Amino acid sequence: MFETPKLEKPILVEGLPGIGLVANIAVAFLIKKLEAKSLGEIRSTSFPDVFVTEKPGIVKPPFCRLYSYRGRKDGERDLILVYGNTQALTRRGQYELCSTILDVCEKFGCKDIITLGGYRSGKEVKKPNLYYTASDPEAAKKAASLGAEILGGQIYGVAGLLIGLAALRGMQGFCLLAETSGDRLDITAAREVLKAISGILGLNLNLEELRDAEDLADFLAPFDFGVLAGERMRRRVRPRPEWFV
Repeated sequence: MFETPKLEKPILVEGLPGIGLVANIAVAFLIKKLEAKSLGEIRSTSFPDVFVTEKPGIVKPPFCRLYSYRGRKDGERDLILVYGNTQALTRRGQYELCSTILDVCEKFGCKDIITLGGYRSGKEVKKPNLYYTASDPEAAKKAASLGAEILGGQIYGVAGLLIGLAALRGMQGFCLLAETSGDRLDITAAREVLKAISGILGLNLNLEELRDAEDLADFLAPFDFGVLAGERMRRRVRPRPEWFV
C-alpha cells in the first residue's frame, strides 16, 4: 500500500486483461481521465515469469495496481480501480489475487463491485451487445437496467471469480461484458461498458475522447503479460475462449 486515503463507500471497478482488452481500455481511460491516484500494488509468484523490455531498454514486470478516486462533484462515487497487465497463471494464484483485492476493498468499506470484460460471440460485431452475471437478484436487476442480457454458461478469470468471492463476503456486484470480435484492441466495446456504468458511478464522461488506444499508450503497452496469461489459462483449463474475460 502506498497510501490510505479516506474513501466513502467506494465502488470497485476491475480492469485486468481479457478478450479485446475491453476492461483494460475502460479502466485505463478512467484512471487517466479522473487523474486517479496510485493506492497500492499487488505482487504474486503466480504472475508470468517474464519481463518485457521497453524503451530505452528498461524492463517492465507483470503487475496489478490499485488506484483511488475521491468524487469531486455532487453525485460522484468514490472509486477503487484495479488495473494491470496480467492475471495469475494458476487457479490458486487467481483465488489469492482476488482475495487480496477484496481484502483491500473491505478495509475501505467497499460493498459494491463491478467487473468488466469482453464477450466473443463468434460473429461480426457492428454494435456491441452487453451481457451480465451478478452476485444476487438485486445486483442482477441493476445490471439488467443497463440494457444488458443474461450471460449463460461459465466465466473464467478474475472478472467472474471476483464477483463470486465478493458475494461470500456479503458484497454485491455484477460482471458486465461487451460483445467483441476479440482479435484486436476494442475501443468501441470499452466505450459501451463505460457508457453503461457511468450513471452508477455518478460520472459525466465525454466518451468521444476515447477514440484511439494510442491516447492510452502509457497504460496499454506492453501487454505481452495479459496475452500470455490468457493463453496459458485457456490451454490449461480448456474453457470455451469466449468465456475467458
